[in-house]
Amino acid sequence: MFGIIVSGRLVQTNEEPVSENKVIFNIPDADNINHIVVFMTGQIPFPDGFGGAVYFSWPSPAGQTWILLGHITNNKPSAIFKITNLKHSDATSSNHPFGQMTAQTHLAQIGISVEPESQLAQQTPASIASTSAVEPFVEFSKKMCENVYNFMSSFALTQPQMTPNPTETFVPLSKLSQWYENFQRRLEQNPYFWRS
Repeated sequence: MFGIIVSGRLVQTNEEPVSENKVIFNIPDADNINHIVVFMTGQIPFPDGFGGAVYFSWPSPAGQTWILLGHITNNKPSAIFKITNLKHSDATSSNHPFGQMTAQTHLAQIGISVEPESQLAQQTPASIASTSAVEPFVEFSKKMCENVYNFMSSFALTQPQMTPNPTETFVPLSKLSQWYENFQRRLEQNPYFWRS
């Protein structure tokens, strides 16, 4: 009924039943995993009014903890979850359906619990599991500015190297550096400053 995708690996559909309404997926060598896709295979839909709460577990010296990532339903049959920060987080979920299960080190687990949609709507996923739209934009903006700066500075000439050319306009590299520093500062203060 379910499958998961870990980037760079084959699709996993080898869910292990834990009880009548709960399954888990074991994810070996999970140290370098950043995102996991959880999806319904389409063979069997959820019963009307039900969906699946998706949990993540990363073993720690203090014991295994389960963290709510989100949910999937017949209307939302797949979801991508960012788990990078969860592996090193102290976040715990006190109300999870999987209990204390034994797990090997470096073996993460995804648990899916079939629950009423009304119950799913009341659950709050771990905030560090969601992917922020600001982070990729900020990263892209910084990389774009670095690229422009590197490109422009590759054409830099000293005053003696310049030959007079009435059709060419020159901008001092120091002004480009100043613009780049100002852009970075403003981006850190407010990633959406460019909208105003």
